[in-house]
Amino acid sequence: MSLSHFDKDGQAHMVDVSEKAVTDRIAVAEGAVRMRPETLDYVLKGTAKKGDVLGIARIAGIMAAKKTADLIPLCHPLPITKVTLDLTPDTDLPGVRISATVKTSGQTGVEMEALTAVSVAGLTVYDMLKAVEKSMVIEVIRVTLKDGGKSGRYEA
Repeated sequence: MSLSHFDKDGQAHMVDVSEKAVTDRIAVAEGAVRMRPETLDYVLKGTAKKGDVLGIARIAGIMAAKKTADLIPLCHPLPITKVTLDLTPDTDLPGVRISATVKTSGQTGVEMEALTAVSVAGLTVYDMLKAVEKSMVIEVIRVTLKDGGKSGRYEA
């Protein structure tokens, strides 16, 4: 296997997907923001100073998925057909678990869009709560499902 974002001379380039078939594609990514139980209480009680932590983070993640090609230099701009973000408070973590599902019908996959959505949602949770805890950790951001296209299905 070779890295597709480098040409035969080792120079970075945007992959030519013009010959690839348009197929339905989906990607799911997940991650978490770990925090102290007392910080999670702000989320659970809805008393964070900046407002609705999970609602704002959900919108931020959706917006980020749509802007992925502007953030990751060699990503193709894609016609995203659906973005879903689930932010779930978890007292066992303690913190917030984040899952993003992104869909398209196109010539390349949406893994980067799902990863970007989770990352920015996590950063937004951090931003909303940093006044009460600066030691939060954004962790384990990964693709858990990818389907469609030539390489087929991947599940973690």
